[in-house]
Parts: sequence; C-alpha cells; structure tokens
Amino acid sequence: MVCGMWLPVFCYDGKKCLAGKNQERRKMSKFIKGMDISTLLEVEKCGGKFYNDKVQGDALEILKTYGANAVRLRLWHNPYAEDGTPYGAGTNDLDTTIELAKRALQAGMDFLLDIHYSDFWTDPGKQFIPKAWKNYSVEELEQAMFDYTKSVMEKLREKEVFPTMVQVGNELSNGMLWPYGQVPKYDNLAKFVSAGIRGVRAVDKEIPIMIHLDNGGNNELYRRWFDEYMKRGEDFQVIGLSYYPFWHGTLQSLEDNMKDIAQRYGKDLIVAEVSMGYTMEDYAAYEKLSPEERKGYATRAALVEKIEYPMTKQGQCDFMEDFMNRVKNIPGGKGKGFYYWEPAWIPVPGSGWATPESLEYIQDKGPCGNEWANQALFDYDGNALPALKTIRDFE
Repeated sequence: MVCGMWLPVFCYDGKKCLAGKNQERRKMSKFIKGMDISTLLEVEKCGGKFYNDKVQGDALEILKTYGANAVRLRLWHNPYAEDGTPYGAGTNDLDTTIELAKRALQAGMDFLLDIHYSDFWTDPGKQFIPKAWKNYSVEELEQAMFDYTKSVMEKLREKEVFPTMVQVGNELSNGMLWPYGQVPKYDNLAKFVSAGIRGVRAVDKEIPIMIHLDNGGNNELYRRWFDEYMKRGEDFQVIGLSYYPFWHGTLQSLEDNMKDIAQRYGKDLIVAEVSMGYTMEDYAAYEKLSPEERKGYATRAALVEKIEYPMTKQGQCDFMEDFMNRVKNIPGGKGKGFYYWEPAWIPVPGSGWATPESLEYIQDKGPCGNEWANQALFDYDGNALPALKTIRDFE
C-alpha cells in the first residue's frame, strides 16, 4: 500500500479484480492521503454537488485530483429499523460499501474497510450489539464476529472490490459489543477482536489489519489498551488513531503518543480519522431544519479556544501541513499516513448524522442535523477548499 510495506495479491481464480492493479504500483505508492467518504452516496442523492475551480465534477475525482490516493468506508451490519426505514448518515450497508468501493478502485485508489460490528455508529460512547445478535452469549458473539467478517470478505472478493486493508472495529477505546466486551473486560474484548481478525484471515492471509482507538493524544489509553490486548489477542499490522484537535489534545501530544507506541509495539501507525474546521459560519440555511432538529456545530466556541490554529480556511491549511509533517516524520517510517474524516459531508437537506429510527437504536435523544459540515474539505456550496491544495502539495 505504501513504501513497499505490503504486497497483497488481489486477483483470484484467474479473474481480474478492481483492487488488483499490479503489485509494482502498490510498491511505489506513497504516504497515504486518504478520505473517509462514507456519506457520499447519500449526499449526492440529496442533491449535493461538488466543484473544482467553479467546474462541477465528481467529488471522488476532485479529491483524487488533489492527491487523495485511498478511501475509508464504514460498514454497518443492518442499518435499518424493523420496518425497513434506513438509519441515515450514509446508511452504510454492504451494498452501499460495495458501490463506493467500486468507484474508488476504478479511480485507482486504495480501500480501507472499516467494520463497525453494529447497526449504526460505534465510538467510545456507544458500541451497540447488532439487533440480529442481541440475545447472543459471549461464545455466540465470538462465532458471529468470525462468520460475519468472513462472509463480508467473501462477498467483497466475489464483487471484485476487495479492500487494501481491513479495520476490525471502530474506536475501540472502551471496547465493543457492550456490555460483554466493554473495558475492562479485556478477555472478552480480545476474543471478539481476534474472531474478527480470524474472519479476515480465513479469506486472505496477507491483507493488513488495523485496530483503531480514538483520542490519539492520550498515551495512557494506548499503552493500557494495547498492553492488555497484546497479552490475549491475534496479531495485526496497524494501529489506527483518531485525532480531532478539539477533543484529543495538542498536535504535540499526538506526535509524542505516536512516537512512543511506534517504539513500544513495533506496528505501523495511521491516523484513521482527522479533521479541522475552516469556518464558524452557521449553515442552517443549507440544512433547512427547524432549530430543534439541528445538531449544530461539532466545534463550539469553548472548544475552538483549545485548538492551535484558527477556524479559517488558512487555519485549516496550516493545521494540515503541521499534522502531515508530524505523522510522516515518526521515527522508523512508522507514520504511514491519514484518512480525513468525511471531507464531502456538505450540508444538504436529508443528510444528517441520525434519524429518529437510528436514535432509538442507539438510545440517543438527538437531534439529527449534520454537525460536521464546517470541517469538510468542500465549502457549504460544494467548492473545493484551499486545504486540498495543501494536501496535494505535501511530499
């Protein structure tokens, strides 16, 4: 994928698959400049349009023009209510993932599969068991993790959209499949993660596997979590980190943590989620929601005071330059790149972070607006922002 790090073979039974390309290209690939575009189909269906220098175009192609060489796509188990109502926020079922992966691979980009093992969002504050697994025991959940992962990988191979890397779980800082795999139940947690890894390995023995936590500036978290996992779990290749400057400390704290865990665990490191705001201007007029329906900004004034760069277009550029330099310069070449989180989630009516049905599933009172539009890499009208040039020109 990068710098000759991995050389997975992606052509099977004599078939030419989209992810195949050739091994030499994968040898020569550079620093990962990835984009999580999981809501893109929904945004497009809701009328979102994208522009580069005032010329309308495909968001993925525009991102590629600015140096993006990989995508990250989340996968939810069954993001639908009992009556079939979609959960929103991309409704990232397997069909949606396949469609987006096909577009990315056809564009010559790599593909990180992010399996959430839930019917909707997972993060340190929520790790809900899929509805279909609700009454399973620990042993049944372990088997379900293996069977489901294996079936997903087989389907992606069948559809010729095999990933370049697989993320087993999302932001697992507080565990997964709660309450059974909730920290500090590390025995169960390791069983679940390891079952997912074995599910991947049952289909492909070489593809790199990522384990991903949030709060990339919290060294104590990473040492504690991975020390416990390493005693119990299956091997993997990449530690993924989330880093949002509003919540996860300074860039120096991120760099210090990455340097420490690179040496401590000997794994490659990728910042699997990062973003930075470019404005504090409201986008209420774009969402066309009543005030009580709007989620609002992810970055309120109190949070903005904590960050090192201003929430301006230039501030977004400067942040990304500083951030990329720190990641790339981790000793030993262990800093392999990043995935910018939802660069194309612009504010359009009908695309929010949740729906009433999905809020019921995750036991959240809402509301359901976008929340993230002021941290995208396109402005509210869909125009490419200057930070994309910063990403393109970084070497």
